[in-house]
Amino acid sequence: MGIDPGLTRCGLSVVQTGTGRAIYPIAVGVVRTPATAELTERLLRLSTAVREWLDDYQPDVVAIERIFERGNVSTVMHTAHAVGVLVLAAAERGISVHMYTPSEVKKAISGNGRADKKQMTVMITRILGLSEPPKPADAADALALAVCHCWRAPMLERQRVSATELAQHARSQQRKLGQAKASFNEQRRSRTAHTPVISHSITKPSRSK
Repeated sequence: MGIDPGLTRCGLSVVQTGTGRAIYPIAVGVVRTPATAELTERLLRLSTAVREWLDDYQPDVVAIERIFERGNVSTVMHTAHAVGVLVLAAAERGISVHMYTPSEVKKAISGNGRADKKQMTVMITRILGLSEPPKPADAADALALAVCHCWRAPMLERQRVSATELAQHARSQQRKLGQAKASFNEQRRSRTAHTPVISHSITKPSRSK
């Protein structure tokens, strides 16, 4: 499931992976909340809508756009509130969440990390074999996020397995090193205990008067 977070408009999408890089669209839509409503009411509406999607489609994973905004502070804060609601809804259902920056999504879909919205819409329409471009842009962005994760998931899994194996190897090496040190110290103590103590008596020659 791909989600383009926002409080005024939040894009939601569900796709299904096929053989190879094939991906099939299942559903796409946009949740809107009125800008004139109280923040709590808007978040509640968004929460209710995304929970319905999660319960209806039961996705294995959720891909959400990572907040990367340098514009209006109020917009950034509202988006952050929306992301919190979305992540919580997924977490309550035991669904893992992956976050991607806009440039990561653009790179995965178009090969260009600086592609504009028009290019992205054209590419996502072509990739999913849609009869017409998804509208509004939030819907296209949600689909792009879902496709991005589907294509990156195998690589992420390989990285996870590699990191796990590396950590296990490091722990194994530390354990072996600890055992070697313990064995060395034990052998050292054993040699010390069985080494006879030899005392030397030195007789000084007497002086002739």
